[in-house]
Amino acid sequence: MIPKSDESEKRSGYEAIAALICVQLLFGSLPVIAKVVLTEVPAVALVGVRVVIAALILFAFQAYRKRIWLQNRKDYLRLAILGFFGVVLNQLLFIGGLSLTKASNVSLLVITIPIFTLLVSTVIGTERLSPAKIAGVGLAAAGAIILIDPANASFSSTTTIGDLMIILNSLAFSIYVATSKEIVTRNGAFRSMMWVFIFSSIICVPLAIYSLSTISVTGVSSQTWTLVLYISVFATALPYLLNAFAIARVSPTAVAVFIYLQPLIGFILASIFLDEVIDFRFVVASCLVFAGVYLTARRRESKVSGTTLAN
Repeated sequence: MIPKSDESEKRSGYEAIAALICVQLLFGSLPVIAKVVLTEVPAVALVGVRVVIAALILFAFQAYRKRIWLQNRKDYLRLAILGFFGVVLNQLLFIGGLSLTKASNVSLLVITIPIFTLLVSTVIGTERLSPAKIAGVGLAAAGAIILIDPANASFSSTTTIGDLMIILNSLAFSIYVATSKEIVTRNGAFRSMMWVFIFSSIICVPLAIYSLSTISVTGVSSQTWTLVLYISVFATALPYLLNAFAIARVSPTAVAVFIYLQPLIGFILASIFLDEVIDFRFVVASCLVFAGVYLTARRRESKVSGTTLAN
């Protein structure tokens, strides 16, 4: 195996960072848009529709490239398990929780994702628990909390179930991120995500059909279906692909910690489109988040294996 040059590794790292920033931009739009869709479409139905659309898009792309099947048969089971945690549980718990709690609660609770990811990665041995990573996650989390302002959240008996679902969603997604690096590196982002969504569809589609049978589908507005399509492509298929691309190049915790950029992105967009003022609190929070992301992502603790990426 010929080791990568320093220049090649740096370029790969920069590409992963660019991909992760795009992921946060795309995922960041989901809570607000999903809230609109959920006024007409049940949560389970939304999950099933977005999963099957993402699966069809990825399958069509891979069929065109003639890169569908996996070389290692055991990887089918591994990708099915990844799909269960990273898509089925993740999406059902997130969309379901979003419909039962407040958006401000969700913004605060998803901060647990990098913490869970670091803990899971350490337990299964895919990462070492280093002072730099602990400090990085802590700084970034502190910055996100300052920006979100916990005072805006409202935890009560009416939101308890939704809040617990968001916490379990965070744990499920953390397990997915922490355990997917090896198999995504071996099979490539496109092929891996295609099978992840195909296996996820087996569970999500029947649930969606049943859920849709409880409403008048023809009564759902065309605007809502357009938003569902947007969610399926730009807040599901594309960010999952970009996440997988990054997972093959940086550590799981580095992938997860980028979620702390979402509040910053939201605040910047609000200042542009809603004339909100960027104050000292935003500056302090931004410095903490970027310092934390840097500490967490600055070193590649494990190099990508010599297996050629099968993208």
